[in-house]
Amino acid sequence: MQRRFKDYLVISFKGLAMGAADAVPGVSGGTIAFISGIYEELISTISNVDISLFKTLLKDGFKAFWKQLNGNFLFALLTGIIVSFVSFMRLAKYLLEYHPLLIWSFFFGLIIASIYFVGKQIKKWTITTVIFLIIGAAIAFYISTLPVLSTNSSPFFLFFAGAIAICAMILPGISGSFILIILGAYKALSDALHDFDIQKLLIFIGGAIIGLLSFSRILKWLFKNYHDLTLALLTGFIFGSLNKVWPWKKTLTWHINSEGIKRPILQESVSPFTFEGENQIVFALILMLLGFLTIFMLEKLGSENQ
Repeated sequence: MQRRFKDYLVISFKGLAMGAADAVPGVSGGTIAFISGIYEELISTISNVDISLFKTLLKDGFKAFWKQLNGNFLFALLTGIIVSFVSFMRLAKYLLEYHPLLIWSFFFGLIIASIYFVGKQIKKWTITTVIFLIIGAAIAFYISTLPVLSTNSSPFFLFFAGAIAICAMILPGISGSFILIILGAYKALSDALHDFDIQKLLIFIGGAIIGLLSFSRILKWLFKNYHDLTLALLTGFIFGSLNKVWPWKKTLTWHINSEGIKRPILQESVSPFTFEGENQIVFALILMLLGFLTIFMLEKLGSENQ
């Protein structure tokens, strides 16, 4: 596929959207990749990273290596993801602490639209695809109800967390950041980014690379051999994740850290009309609509550049 500079700018923009989504515990960058039309190319590109690439580098030089890698695509996308993730993670931390209802409203609308656009790519609905949809929804819903583990920043644990979280980040519907929270690694990673702790960041990145190269091959095989069932499962993941991003929550368990800051550990979704405090329903509905329309714009952008 021959791409122009403008096309790579669009890919970087999609990377920015993916990075921003992955920074929020509850939203998957994989969903954004799917809606914007680059998901299968991304999975295929990652899964093609193997020993033959390095043989090409030694035998035919960097230019042939870069072409076989689909390097321009990866570079444009990763630039957007990294810039967005590192910068938006701090903003997301602030918004989740001081304006959680509003940010969750935006992402709730975004995910509602995502369900439609991912689901419509299923070519033929059967009893089996419906069962896979239900299974995916049940798994994602169960994950969204899990309590948060205590923070752990040991090197082995960070490596393991990176490998698990990156798999979630490329799965539509399952948030890598939320998996980090459940594992108790989100704060450790946030602190490492804030303090520029290179050692911890490299350990986490190492785990992420191993997890990504392994899991992408599984996904590529599933898309090739069980396209509709895989899509049904992923649609279910997205549907089940709605519980996590529902804006109105009741906190059942709090954690108070050494600085006296309270953080919710276990929450349940409640009606906006039984929500304790200002439900901000008008602003919430407006932001849901904006999130919904954002997906429509990304989908249109994806269809125009395929």
